[in-house]
Amino acid sequence: MKSQKIIYTLSTGLFSLWMIKNAYAYLTTEEAKQLCIHFGLPDYLRIELAIFKIIGVLVLLLPVRRGYLKEWAYAGFFITMISGFIAHLASGDSLLSSLSALLGLAILLTSYFSFHKINKY
Repeated sequence: MKSQKIIYTLSTGLFSLWMIKNAYAYLTTEEAKQLCIHFGLPDYLRIELAIFKIIGVLVLLLPVRRGYLKEWAYAGFFITMISGFIAHLASGDSLLSSLSALLGLAILLTSYFSFHKINKY
């Protein structure tokens, strides 16, 4: 059980830092703006994604053992990671540059499944 808590803490912390860094970049950098243009996304979606990533990270970090709020946050991040992977491929990016979204998905799933092993309900 102790090893599961360590895995949960590390994976959730790593994923949360990644999403906060990503949200900050979405709000402040020209590179993120150009990436959304490259994907063919409207600019307002970049801002919405950043805000929802920040909210999602806060929910993931809440010390809640039960409830659907965390489930919704995990689901939202799952959809975001899959959508990011598809967006990279659909816009003509290489498979290698698309793999970062799958890496994020792997870390997210590690957090999700370790959370459920720790909090059986």
